[in-house]
Amino acid sequence: MTDLRVTFDAKANAAYVYLSEPQAHPQVARMYPCDPVAVGGMINLDFDEDGRLVGIEVLGADSKLPRHVLDTAERLDT
Repeated sequence: MTDLRVTFDAKANAAYVYLSEPQAHPQVARMYPCDPVAVGGMINLDFDEDGRLVGIEVLGADSKLPRHVLDTAERLDT
């Protein structure tokens, strides 16, 4: 299983799942917002200039992501 970098800001209740190589810093060229009604919240998909999915932003993260993911995420609010 591949380790993914996940950051979490509890104050903003927002998480970000990085899908690129840990040392890479891809530029987001396009963001696709998922239908908030269909997914029950705000989830944004970030794509690079080649159309590759490089990250997922999850707002309302505590209701969308498993607790163990948030518990082990890199905290941004400390």
